[in-house]
Amino acid sequence: MNGAETTSDRVLNDAKKSRRRVGIFGGSFDPPHMGHISVAREVLEVLALDELVWVPAFRSPHKLEAEQAAPLIRLHMVRTATQSEPRFRVDDCEILREGLSYTVNTLREIKADAGGESSEIFLIMGADQYAFFDRWREPHSIRELAKIVVLDREGSTGVEEVGVIRVPMERVDISSTEVRARIACGDSIKGWVPNGVSLLIEREGLYRS
Repeated sequence: MNGAETTSDRVLNDAKKSRRRVGIFGGSFDPPHMGHISVAREVLEVLALDELVWVPAFRSPHKLEAEQAAPLIRLHMVRTATQSEPRFRVDDCEILREGLSYTVNTLREIKADAGGESSEIFLIMGADQYAFFDRWREPHSIRELAKIVVLDREGSTGVEEVGVIRVPMERVDISSTEVRARIACGDSIKGWVPNGVSLLIEREGLYRS
């Protein structure tokens, strides 16, 4: 191994510490689907997290032109999708704050609520998001508030970079865009989203053309 610390080695060492390990998983979740659930469960185990916090955005500054389901409906869908896993928690701070949802503000709020220095915060994002991370609001502050966890579907070795933990992930061929497209075409989304989410979509008449 040439002395390189793998993700698994680091997690085992960190797990011996007493600080509470909290993952932050943000997004539009429009709608939340089985790919989100699969990734969240994998990260929960790989990083030995005590809790994974889902944070639905009121409005992402990276998706200003996209039409979205109403924030409260997306919040309800995320709560429904995550209710079967006791280590999942949904935080509505961005929904209540309204306006554009900036990660740095959310991290400050969640870190304070989680006990400040008594908790270790892990910000989870995809490799596509990390590619333009330096254009986010206050990226240096974000790095000070949380460890960056990048979900790498391209076969990363799992070696930790400076300030970044890359977690190898199997590619999940499902996206919210595909789910919305299937609904608009009248195709079934069975197995694509949790059953409770499917019922909410049907009840609210979401994503129909």
